Amino acid sequence: MIHITIPTPDISITKQDAPVLSNIYGFTDFHLIPRDKGGIFMFYNDKEELLFVGKARKLRPRIKKHFEDTVSVIKMNRHEVTKIDVCIIEDPVHREIYETYIINELKAKYNVDKVFFK
Repeated sequence: MIHITIPTPDISITKQDAPVLSNIYGFTDFHLIPRDKGGIFMFYNDKEELLFVGKARKLRPRIKKHFEDTVSVIKMNRHEVTKIDVCIIEDPVHREIYETYIINELKAKYNVDKVFFK
């Protein structure tokens, strides 16, 4: 039997209300997310409910795309995202396993693929 645990986030950023400093979509610490590293990311709302889990070869551009893209799964609910957790995971197979596991274990609200808990 395989035992999987949810990785501890390497980076966690929180949305600021009316930020004074330079920000991207209200996140003043968006620059902390690496551009050239792969991993998984998790979007949470203000009640700490998991909204969406994703994976990327390059984290910052992929996360940014969710806030700009018209085809993003969370496009109608972007305003709900108040916290982003990022786990750096370079191996693509590990990213896939963690993403699927987290979606099903924590029951991500807006993930429609890879769902086994319906």
